[in-house]
Amino acid sequence: MASRVSKLGLQPYLPVWQDMQRFTDQRNDATEDELWLLQHPPVYTLGKSGKTEHVLDSGDIPVVQSDRGGQVTYHGPGQIIVYTLLDLKRMHIGIRELVTRIENSVIALLDDYAVNACARHDAPGVYVEGKKIAALGLRVRKGCCFHGVALNVDMDLEPFERIDPCGYQDIEVTQLSALVAALDFSQVEEQLLAHLKCQFL
Repeated sequence: MASRVSKLGLQPYLPVWQDMQRFTDQRNDATEDELWLLQHPPVYTLGKSGKTEHVLDSGDIPVVQSDRGGQVTYHGPGQIIVYTLLDLKRMHIGIRELVTRIENSVIALLDDYAVNACARHDAPGVYVEGKKIAALGLRVRKGCCFHGVALNVDMDLEPFERIDPCGYQDIEVTQLSALVAALDFSQVEEQLLAHLKCQFL
């Protein structure tokens, strides 16, 4: 599992994305895996197959065309993002197994709060009562992955109403603060990291 965890705080999307690309391009077989834990200021990102018509009204929120998989999503303060910079070749797993392990990490975290969640094979991510609480977007290059998972914890959900989340018109979103009272954001971050480590050790 990742030997290094970087807690980056609130960071603009574009420079972090460029740093992920640079890290992945420059890494070799001896490079340690890393997890980057952070939040982004308000931004919509489109995946490689993302269609602009799924952005209904971006308003003053910037839209960035990214190289991750998937469609459109929203990032904003109060959302925990973990970028998973992992050597899949060294771990002997494929992208489907990676997605499952990340989803299981989020599901285990939510179970800590007595929130029953599940994954959907047809629409990657984690769902609570049919509402999306975590989104995944990944890219694999040279057998190594980057991008990762975004968990809605305690944020303004209104910007999600201005897109078709992940390209689905009928998907609603939710967040942990709507399901659990008196959350400690930092504690949720640490718990999510712990579950990710359990999945990849």
